[in-house]
Parts: sequence; C-alpha cells; structure tokens
Amino acid sequence: MRALIVRLVINAVALFVAARVVPGIAFTEGNWTTIVLVALIFGVVNAFVSPILKFLTCPVILLTLGLFTFVINALMLLLTSAIADALKLGFLVRDFGAAFWGALIISFVSFLMSWLVKEDDRR
Repeated sequence: MRALIVRLVINAVALFVAARVVPGIAFTEGNWTTIVLVALIFGVVNAFVSPILKFLTCPVILLTLGLFTFVINALMLLLTSAIADALKLGFLVRDFGAAFWGALIISFVSFLMSWLVKEDDRR
C-alpha cells in the first residue's frame, strides 16, 4: 500500500512540474486534490492502456530503438487530459507537441524521484 501511495505522489509531483514547465499543459484548478486525482487517472491509464499499446507497436518500438515509447507516453498524457476534461477536473494538454514535451518532463521527474526514494529506502 505504501508503494502505491509513493507512486501516486511521484506522479502528482511530475504532473505538477510538467504543468509549470511546459507551455500547453495546465491545471486550471490549482488545488492538490485535483492534481492527485489527475495523477490517479494518469497511473491507471499507464497501468492498463500503455502496455496494450506497447505490445501492439512492438515492431515500431524495436525499429526506433525504443524512442517510439515517448510517442506512446505522449498519447497517454493526451488520454489523461481527455478523461480529466470529461470529469471536469481542470487538467488540459493543448496539443501533441505539449504532450510530447510533458511526457519527457514527467519521465525525467518520475525517474529522479523514484531514484531518490529508493536511495532513502536503502539507508
């Protein structure tokens, strides 16, 4: 249970950083409850939809030496935005370009925070 909560917090912080850094990604509702709900949606989308897309596009991923996974991550961010918009949560990703750069930022921040959390667990 602790690992799930840590993962949710990491996703929330990564989404917040992407919204602050990338033009075209925004939280219109600025409270942390909204950010955590969007992070939960993002986690569910990445847990269920992303593996299916990666399986279906495996030849393309292999052909591009894994770089196509950034496109899939951008699509997952766009899907999260669409679901959040349908639920009126106030999370917006304007276009694919913003989603692509946002996915890169989210991947980097998530990696960095996961590494820091694992460093703390080792002590």
